Formats: sequence, C-alpha cells, structure tokens
Amino acid sequence: MILADAGPLVALIVPRDPNHARCASAAARLSAPMLTTWPVVTEAMYLLGRDGGWHFQRQLWRQVHLGALVLDEPTPAMLTRMYALMERYQDLPMDLADASLVALAEERRLRQVFTLDSDFRVYRLPSGAAFELTPSI
Repeated sequence: MILADAGPLVALIVPRDPNHARCASAAARLSAPMLTTWPVVTEAMYLLGRDGGWHFQRQLWRQVHLGALVLDEPTPAMLTRMYALMERYQDLPMDLADASLVALAEERRLRQVFTLDSDFRVYRLPSGAAFELTPSI
C-alpha cells in the first residue's frame, strides 16, 4: 500500500494542474487503494476548493467512497509522534499533513509515498531509511 499526499490527489483531479499528466501516469502504475490521513484530505479539500470548488472536492470524496483512498484514524501514540516530528523538522518546517504521513508510515511500516513534496526527500524513518517517492522528484 502506498501513502498519498495532497499534491498528487489534487493533481489527479484538476486537469489544468501542471502535474496532472505526470501524476495520472504514476497513479496508473500503483496498486489501489492508497492510504492517507485526515490532515492530508483537509489540505487537498482546501486546494481543490480554491481551484474549482465543490465540483473538484466531490471527486475526492468519491475516491474515498469507492475505497480507492482509505483514510487512517490516528492513534494517541501517532498524535504524540506527529508533535515530535514537527518539532524535529521545524526548520523545513514540517506541516501537520506531512507529520501525519510520516507517523503513519512508521506505524504501518510503509516507505512508499505518492507525493510532489520535496521535503519527503529529507524526512527519514526511525531506521534512517529514506522514503520511496512516486513520481520521482
């Protein structure tokens, strides 16, 4: 299973997004479903609302309802971990959506992230391993 960040979710839905074709091509090679978090969906909904309103937001909801995008609920331990991650990467700075994905990756032992965010090249798993990014940044 691959973790999904807001950037590609928006790019897949918004045809005029400069990363639309690149993300659509990458998504076609991924196995469904993708896993994400509420902070990521919140960020994506904001961006979709700005770019096209309910028409685009509805498409993201549809992915959730169809099961193509699974929303994870954070545990109390993950919330604590998100705080620690934001503290650690405050110089970037790390936002809540990124912290939620990194904490989820640690919890589920996942390394693959569908993202356009170059900050994921800096983030590390507790083992020191880098994330595997799709599409490559």
